[in-house]
Amino acid sequence: MRRLARLSVLMLLLSLTGCASWLDSDFRDPEVHLIKVETVKARLMQQRFILHFRIDNPNDSALQVRGLSYSVRLNELLLAQGDDGQWLRIDAHGRRTVQVEVRTNLWQHLKPLAKMLRAHRPLHYRLEGTLRTGLFFTRDLHLSRSGEIIPGDFVPE
Repeated sequence: MRRLARLSVLMLLLSLTGCASWLDSDFRDPEVHLIKVETVKARLMQQRFILHFRIDNPNDSALQVRGLSYSVRLNELLLAQGDDGQWLRIDAHGRRTVQVEVRTNLWQHLKPLAKMLRAHRPLHYRLEGTLRTGLFFTRDLHLSRSGEIIPGDFVPE
């Protein structure tokens, strides 16, 4: 019985050595990029989009992702927010594309959106979120990306 207990403790300790890299100072945060927004359906009261995120793992060990929380704003106007609980593994120095379906109702923001689009000035967008990683030793990566969209690219002349 003691031999079984010692063997179990030894196996547990050996299995945790791979997780020790999480505590190492050589760990670099993964990079998350919003690479595409795909329109699925656009109706009056509900719109469905698919956000395509690319996650790059710059580390020498595989990365376990436990989910992504996000919010997307356009000129401080909240367009979409949510929590995606997809689990995935990204190999060392690898990358994966994650697709997240978003449902929103832009009807309540129709007037401000139309006004912003008619102004023909660049619109500022901001993506904020948290990437949850790890199994035993978890790490949350807070991300913030921003940029500009030119309204003329979306409004026909």
